[in-house]
Amino acid sequence: MRLSRAWGGMQLYRIGAVVTAFFIASFGAISAGSAADLIETKAKRIHLLDADTGFVLLSREADTPFPPGSLAKLMTAEVMFHALGKGQVTPETEYFVSEHAWRTGGAPSRAATMFAKVKSTVSVADLLQGLTVQMANDAAIVMAEGMRGSEESFAQLMNERAKEIGLKDSHFANPTGFPDDTQKVTARDMTALATHLWRTYPEQYALFSQPAFEWNKIFQRNKNPLLNLNIGADGLMTGLAEGHGLSIVASASNGSRRVFATLGGFETDQERVEETRKLLQWGLDGFAMKDLFASKEVVGEATVYGGTASMLPLRVEEKVSVLAPVANPEALHARIVYERPLPAPIREGDRVGELQIWVNDTLSRKVELHAAETVESGTLRQRAFGAVAELLVGWLRQFSWAG
Repeated sequence: MRLSRAWGGMQLYRIGAVVTAFFIASFGAISAGSAADLIETKAKRIHLLDADTGFVLLSREADTPFPPGSLAKLMTAEVMFHALGKGQVTPETEYFVSEHAWRTGGAPSRAATMFAKVKSTVSVADLLQGLTVQMANDAAIVMAEGMRGSEESFAQLMNERAKEIGLKDSHFANPTGFPDDTQKVTARDMTALATHLWRTYPEQYALFSQPAFEWNKIFQRNKNPLLNLNIGADGLMTGLAEGHGLSIVASASNGSRRVFATLGGFETDQERVEETRKLLQWGLDGFAMKDLFASKEVVGEATVYGGTASMLPLRVEEKVSVLAPVANPEALHARIVYERPLPAPIREGDRVGELQIWVNDTLSRKVELHAAETVESGTLRQRAFGAVAELLVGWLRQFSWAG
């Protein structure tokens, strides 16, 4: 399948120095709808993706920062899982329960706690169960103090690890997620963190679906409300931040596919549970894999300046497959994006742009585009003609857009 002007469905739009080629292909026409056309939801923040492919199924306000609340404990878990993997701690390592940890995160706090006794010691294995099953604040503080001496020092490590694993817009101030003006996360980052935990630490990830945990003779069930809904959910955590509503980072699998989601802005617990269940099931059941392009297939062309040819065919290097919405195949569309004009010389195989695949207004995947052939530098006459043509085309487009 080749996409070019011959299809009669291509339109060029210029945004600054970037040309975006919208095209209509056999997998569906360009939709003028929005994400809400695919599925209605009360979530104000959404980032839902397929775990194996990284294909984004639905995204809304995914890069808008918000206070994480207890979602920060996912980063605390990552730091501890990483330390276990590096041999810096062991499951048998014992940490002391300080007065601060007990009063701030333990029984006196009247918040989520594993009820660790003050001035006792608790193993890392048990603290991690308290953190992942009960979202225990005392477990988070005890591990932070035990590993780095203070919550502040541990938060520095959280931010170092966040940067290392690719979280771009999040900052952590403490291991619990207690209110702090500098603490922020995004739905995109939290979904990336959850996916990282699942992929990198499969043994520890299983803790998030542990049904219950008993400590200090107090039995507590897992605080994740999705685990008993029979939808394949096996993680991760819920959060609450004043003024930003209830949130959740969740994952579910149907045996053949897995999805991760970060959702937020809910007003009630019931709303959070119902909307999360709906979106997870839609993510698992509402999409089917579709092959778009074969390896090395030419998908379109780009304009060239100062070369022996004025147009350059663009190809993908690898096979391109996508998850297409079953009920709304027309929502799937794509764009060729490149800096125009491309200056000659250009060698075959050079990366010159990208193919953006969209599901309505959700950017779902980016694929590199490469030159399908070589374009040498043109003669002086060809370069001069190209310069005049580029100026004329740019002027005409500017004039037509202004109208």
